[in-house]
Parts: sequence; C-alpha cells; structure tokens
Amino acid sequence: MGTKKTMLDSPKKMAIKALDKTKSTLKSANGYALHTTEEVVTEGIVVAEQWQTVANIALKDSLKLAATQQEIVFDTLTGIKKHVLLSKKRFTKLIA
Repeated sequence: MGTKKTMLDSPKKMAIKALDKTKSTLKSANGYALHTTEEVVTEGIVVAEQWQTVANIALKDSLKLAATQQEIVFDTLTGIKKHVLLSKKRFTKLIA
C-alpha cells in the first residue's frame, strides 16, 4: 500500500497553487492601494497647508487694505464736515 496518486490530487494541487497565487496578488494589490492612499493623503495635507498660508497672507493684507480705506473715508467725511460748516457760515453772512 504505497502512495497511490488519485485523479483528484492533481486538481487539488492546482487549486492550492491558484489560491496561493490569488492571495499573493491580493496582498500586493492591497499594499499598493495602501501606499497610494498614504501618498494622496500626505500630498493633500501639504497642499492644504500651502493654501492655508496663502489664505492667511491674503486675509492679513485685506485687513490692512480695509483699515486704510476706512481711514480715507473718515478723513473725507471730516473734510466734508469742515467744508459744510464753513459754507454755512458764509451763507449765513450772505443772507443776514
């Protein structure tokens, strides 16, 4: 009673080899997907940091610009007020 090969041994070995190859391929694909995902996320974080820096600079500069424009408006209003008061005095002298 030696080792007799049955007809099922050969397909069984082929199925095991196919399963092993499939496992190996899936592990490789999973590793690639994980690596690619890490790269995408890391790159996304870097780009987001860069845009945050740009947004901070733009915000600071826009606040400076708004402050300057506000000063110009108040200076103009002060000038108009002085002009109206002076005109009122002159008009009062003309009519009185």
